[in-house]
Amino acid sequence: MQPAQRPMFALFIRLLSTMVFATMFMLIKHGAETGLNVPEIMFWRQAMTAPAIFMFLFATKGLHRLKTKRMGSHAMRGLVGTSNMAITFTATTLLTLPESTTLGFTTPIFAVILSAFVLKQHVGPWRWLAVLLGFLGVLVIAQPGGYAVNWLGTSLALISGMVVAIINFQIRDLGKTEEPIRTVFYFGLFGAVATLPALFIGSGSYTAEQWGILLGLGLTGLIGQMLLTLSLRLGAVVSVLVVDYATLIWAISFGWVIWGNVPTHAIWLGAPAIITAGIVIAWREHRLAKQNAEALLTSTP
Repeated sequence: MQPAQRPMFALFIRLLSTMVFATMFMLIKHGAETGLNVPEIMFWRQAMTAPAIFMFLFATKGLHRLKTKRMGSHAMRGLVGTSNMAITFTATTLLTLPESTTLGFTTPIFAVILSAFVLKQHVGPWRWLAVLLGFLGVLVIAQPGGYAVNWLGTSLALISGMVVAIINFQIRDLGKTEEPIRTVFYFGLFGAVATLPALFIGSGSYTAEQWGILLGLGLTGLIGQMLLTLSLRLGAVVSVLVVDYATLIWAISFGWVIWGNVPTHAIWLGAPAIITAGIVIAWREHRLAKQNAEALLTSTP
């Protein structure tokens, strides 16, 4: 059964998720600086999710909520999400938080490109202009010919932006039949299994600070994923994605307070272009959805 849509509540939930995820990425970057490697960060980020949800449902006699007829869809979500996690986490360790966060805002741009070339949907001039504006912002931040930005990190952040566009549609599709706690449980389960070999890569011996970071990663990952999934269950993808731009505020704050990273002129120039592109795309998607709904109503006898 399709859940009832609550667009304003979905936007509020998505806003909370931006703060939680920004905290998670701050912990990832700090954890890498303490000696944790990306594979073990990925494992501990995922390993706490499924057990925590299982124990909660067991205590509340709600294990029946994990029953699903869409195990294949959950497995694909886990595969794509875990692969993207490796890409995103590596980019986070190579770039400053404002840089990696801003480049992550290219998701709506890639969503338009995927719609046009993969889904064969019609894309009008407004959205193509937004795509061009967005990539102009990327070029400003990347500074071709310069040497201020890590190119590997930049490339990985852009790839992540494209994959997240796919993930958002996956979650939205799962949300038609699956409640958030079930979707998050299976993502954590498949992700933990996929990253289990990381235990043999890491040292296996952590300091008190590192254990605190790993615990924080597990909690923020669980809470953030629940909030994100709920927002996509209650609101349209193109609508809630706009709120993600608030993540830049948290990223700049963490970067300045913890690492003393003052955003460069390239960030101040490139970020507005990318954000504007995303807002234009969301606006056009909203207008088109409204027009389609009105056309459907007028054609109904």
